[in-house]
Amino acid sequence: MSDPKPLPSRRQAARLAAVQALYQWQEGQDQPGDIIEQFLRVRTGEAGEAGMRRDADRPLFKDVVEGTAAHKDELEKAVSAALSEGWTWTRIDRLVRAILMAGAYELIHRRDVPPRVAINEYVEIAHAFYDQRESTFVNSVLDRLARQERAAELAR
Repeated sequence: MSDPKPLPSRRQAARLAAVQALYQWQEGQDQPGDIIEQFLRVRTGEAGEAGMRRDADRPLFKDVVEGTAAHKDELEKAVSAALSEGWTWTRIDRLVRAILMAGAYELIHRRDVPPRVAINEYVEIAHAFYDQRESTFVNSVLDRLARQERAAELAR
């Protein structure tokens, strides 16, 4: 019998919920502020993909969702520039877009988060939803973006 998988950290739980919220925002039904309120008031503690753990880092969750939404155009351009030849923004699955946008937000606007940590966190989120192919894709794109945006930190 294998050991049970450890629970993600408070910050990992916040990032996972932020990706879910950003996916909902892309669906176009609600504004980011409304979605944040849904997660903080209603969906906190719900089990499964639709919920957020009660102990999730709420300020981080809110910052990633608000910051990603506020910088949407800039982040889309940055991610698009980090795609391999032949890939376009519209070709990417909507959930993978949410993962890449949140990761790009942290790489570009959250200098307090080391780039390798940001990349690893969002690769782990990709693993929660997808097989190896999508996780490898997320890793590749965020690594390329980190090398463009934070090369000096990665060189250390």
